[in-house]
Amino acid sequence: MMTAGHAAWMLSCEARSLLHRLGRLQPFALQETMVPAASFTTPAQTAVERYLIRGRRDLRRQILRYLAWLDSEAGRRASPEDAHRALVFLRLRFNSVLSQFDIFSEAQSQRSGHETGIWLAGLDELARDALELPGLFDAPPVICYLARGPGAAIRRAHTRLPGGGDNPVAIIRVPRERMIGSALASSLVHEVGHQGAALLGLVDSLREAVRTRGRRGEDADAWRMWSRWLSEIVADLWSVARVGVCATTGMMGVLSLPAAFVFRDNADDPHPTPWIRVLLSAALGDALYPHAQWGGLVQLWESFYPAGKIPLHRRSLFASLRRTIPALVETLVEHRPVAMRGRTIAEVMATDERQPERLRATFDDWHCVPSPMLAARPSLVFAVIGQARSDDRITPEQEGSALAGMLRHWALRNTLDNAASCAGWIATRKRGPSAAAAIDAVN
Repeated sequence: MMTAGHAAWMLSCEARSLLHRLGRLQPFALQETMVPAASFTTPAQTAVERYLIRGRRDLRRQILRYLAWLDSEAGRRASPEDAHRALVFLRLRFNSVLSQFDIFSEAQSQRSGHETGIWLAGLDELARDALELPGLFDAPPVICYLARGPGAAIRRAHTRLPGGGDNPVAIIRVPRERMIGSALASSLVHEVGHQGAALLGLVDSLREAVRTRGRRGEDADAWRMWSRWLSEIVADLWSVARVGVCATTGMMGVLSLPAAFVFRDNADDPHPTPWIRVLLSAALGDALYPHAQWGGLVQLWESFYPAGKIPLHRRSLFASLRRTIPALVETLVEHRPVAMRGRTIAEVMATDERQPERLRATFDDWHCVPSPMLAARPSLVFAVIGQARSDDRITPEQEGSALAGMLRHWALRNTLDNAASCAGWIATRKRGPSAAAAIDAVN
């Protein structure tokens, strides 16, 4: 028969084993095998390391308290069942720490891949730029990684991680099949839109506006569907506002599926029905950037999937959805929430510079003198090249080469900027206040 002392010894050994294995989880900074340009951005790496170190430190304290308790008078009086129950909860917490570590480790390990790691670092910069709205919120760091399958996804910052705790960064899964073309921005910036919408509370404020609009007339079923799909619709709006026509052409690529899926109406799916979703994206583009190209895309989409192929029992709903698209678009683009200080999405994102003619003129300028493209915002670069690709002014091969080069440029630029900032900070610390004032004067 096992004695209480033997049970305590076994539990103590298991707790010490947990403690030893916990100590073997090293910071990512001690495991990096990638070139510096492929690393996470400094804010992202700092946020992740601090979060994981804090979790390991807290668990270590809990294990040490458990071991001290086992050796105390109270622990010796406790039944084996009670002592074992406490260890079980520690092991569950240990597994949660491992799960959180693995979430970031998967993204980290891809940075070691040849070229892929640098491209991902460049995508971090694209995501950061697409999310940034100075004066409205402090954008969290963003980390991108690749996954198979056609769809992208985001684990938003400040959402709960497995085992508890708020995610310190936004983690975006990018479909590998989109690497590399301007359509990549469609998927990536859509996911960025989910994060931006959450920071601004856009979905909640718009849902009330959509419901109010739906109560004014007919098509109640259509408006209920729009309300259900609103989170994805707002992310689509963000994507169109940031990168223009390639948001819609990229969506057409992702949603080019067998007709049964394109016309499917799944009540449990938060995404709009694919056929309607493309039409809505084009309508949003036409509202923000009026141009005949959007009508051309609608005609192209309908040539791929003629409306006559809509199943008979869904035609009434589809007709209602299509009929309400103009009113929905008006509601979205004219919305002026408090979080955006009474401005519309077009105003806060300065969509004037993304108008098709402006993008075409910029492409012409860069074609003659490429150097200004290196200093341009990443989202603008994708918008310009995406417009050129849609206009058939650049081949798919030229598009892929240009964007791969820009991703490398952004990754390297961020690395060198960080190195220069660190060097300046160290020099300032060494030289004292007078040297710091001199550096500020030079800059």
